[in-house]
Amino acid sequence: MSQVLIVDDDPNTLASLARAFRLAGHQTVTAGGAAEALAALQSHSFDLILSDVVMPDTGGIALLEQIRALGVATPVVMISGQATLDMAVRATRLGALDFLEKPVSSEKLLLTLENAARLSRLEAENRDLRRRVGRHEIVWRSDAMRRTMDQVGRVAAGQSRVCILGETGTGKELIARAIHDGSARRSGPFVTVNCAAVPQELIESELFGHEKGSFTGAAARHLGKFEQAHGGTLFLDEIGDMPAQMQAKFLRVLEEGEIERVGGGRPVRVDVRVVVATHRDLAELVKSGSFRQDLFHRVYVIPLLLPPLRDRHGDVAALVEHFARHIGEVNGWRAKAFSPQAIRALESYSWPGNVRELRNAVERALLLAGDEVDEQTVLLCLPRQSPSAPSAGALAARVDAFERETILLELKLNANSMAATARALGLERSHLYKKCAQLGIALDSARGG
Repeated sequence: MSQVLIVDDDPNTLASLARAFRLAGHQTVTAGGAAEALAALQSHSFDLILSDVVMPDTGGIALLEQIRALGVATPVVMISGQATLDMAVRATRLGALDFLEKPVSSEKLLLTLENAARLSRLEAENRDLRRRVGRHEIVWRSDAMRRTMDQVGRVAAGQSRVCILGETGTGKELIARAIHDGSARRSGPFVTVNCAAVPQELIESELFGHEKGSFTGAAARHLGKFEQAHGGTLFLDEIGDMPAQMQAKFLRVLEEGEIERVGGGRPVRVDVRVVVATHRDLAELVKSGSFRQDLFHRVYVIPLLLPPLRDRHGDVAALVEHFARHIGEVNGWRAKAFSPQAIRALESYSWPGNVRELRNAVERALLLAGDEVDEQTVLLCLPRQSPSAPSAGALAARVDAFERETILLELKLNANSMAATARALGLERSHLYKKCAQLGIALDSARGG
């Protein structure tokens, strides 16, 4: 069943078209003009918009322009009894799916709706595929990552447990997924748990599941991550943060290959390959008594150390190109290149947050930049290195830099409107103008309203 918005100034046409869709099992909303149609789009989502071309006040072509300006991606089909080639061409250029001449048969209407639904599904699948490919792709050129990827290829083929070590933001989950995708379990599920993110009182239920009524709020049986990962791979991130009381139960699962749901009375067999990761030194945790030694030996079978980004010489430029393309596609932004000077500035930074920090910096730079991301924009997106004993002058410089960056970002978000930017920052417009002058922000392209 689909939701269809029909726009026409003729009540008889509205009634006829609505009846044809309803008889086929679809739901319709009718609008007698552009204003009613735009109001309906504010409160409903539709699978298809069917609009007349010639209407008083605002015609169908102008309505199509307004629909697209609102960011509504719903397929639009134009219909007209006074169609001209010029109308059809203009509608197509504005993104109309089809242009039909009145009278339109019921069969043609239903076929058009079916085609629109199929196109929407394909576009959604394509967007999802691009997001997933961009999110899970491992980008590298350096020798350090070549050695890592060689190890990944070797360990993926087996069933041994892998312990991925590396600083925060180095891409440990990506490597775990690559191990899964390269294994005989690739057709099975890949399930992730961040041990540091699950509250201590819930981690047992999260991993092993629970039976209905086993505790307050357990309204139904819940399958834990081990059962969800049956036949595939379970990735336990930040294993060093697993609560002590859970470590013994986790060890039992690794030894016996079975779990017991919270409130359950019988064991459940599970076939899971376990891959763990941590940014902490597990051996030191064992010495301090916060991590069980017997569990350490169970999970630390094949250690795989990920190099930090500062040691991946030559990878920054490749990662920037990858992130810029992916972020632009996801957000619908125009493609922007990074200047050689901008790349050098990025390569000279130490990246304590590693690849994750680089991705965030690229996204901020794309948002702030003009046609090209230059060195100045990149420097605005990188944290300032704080001196050990900052002077008043150094503090003032950092405050100015922060204010400049904030104003530039708000201008970008508000399409260079000074009025909207002033409101967003809680400033009088005159004060914002003065601030921009003090900070050297050019206002050539800014709008007053």
